Amino acid sequence: MTAHVLRPLSVGEILDVSFGLFRQHFPTFAAITAVSRALPLVFNVYVSAGGGWFAHLSWLPPYILIAVILSAIGAAATVYVVSESYLGRNMSAGEALSRAVPLSGRLIAYALLFVLIVGVGFVLLFVPGVILACGLILSTPALVLEAPLSATGALSRSWSLTSGSRMRMFGLFLVFAVLLYIPIIGIVVIGGLVSGGLAALAGEGAPTTAVVLITAVSGVVQMLLYPLFYCIITVAYYDLRVRKEGFDLEVLASTMQAA
Repeated sequence: MTAHVLRPLSVGEILDVSFGLFRQHFPTFAAITAVSRALPLVFNVYVSAGGGWFAHLSWLPPYILIAVILSAIGAAATVYVVSESYLGRNMSAGEALSRAVPLSGRLIAYALLFVLIVGVGFVLLFVPGVILACGLILSTPALVLEAPLSATGALSRSWSLTSGSRMRMFGLFLVFAVLLYIPIIGIVVIGGLVSGGLAALAGEGAPTTAVVLITAVSGVVQMLLYPLFYCIITVAYYDLRVRKEGFDLEVLASTMQAA
């Protein structure tokens, strides 16, 4: 596999490279996603069919615990695959998952800190939350690819890397949000129309069926698109390292030494 040319990229080029990686490795991403997100999705659909979370509050803590752990492992595994491909190497889903498991504790700690910090920012009139999110968005690739960074070290590293580039990060995040939520909104709207039609024909049971279907379909869409998010932030991470740290020259030097 040929490595991508390491040079400063525009926002459009970051997106283009990310989409290319997403298409190229979609089967690998799908396998990682199936391992890390399928169980929480099935659990969520099952609860929706059984009356929703208010009817099963005792199940919520184990669901959150399982979902957080598996999500952390899936995120790290996806970053590994994207990084290896971007640098001209291949990595299987199994190898990526096995390398990701030891990082799960630090990733969970980082995720909790991220939610706390950004949440406080959103409480403070929203704008500080957006700034913090854009500044800390590269913490996952930093933690995964610069081991042994701690959770706080990854947050600090991301904040440093994104200095002066947070509007670019906001643009990338906005594009992904549009790509993710427009299909989901469409599914919800169509599901609502179908639910109303079925309710008129079949009675009260139809809305519950529609809710279950909406939960399942929107969950599958999210599962399939979330690897794209990690493609984008991993390519953006390398772009900023090239811009600020001469990472392209570092890779060139190591290649020449290997030769």
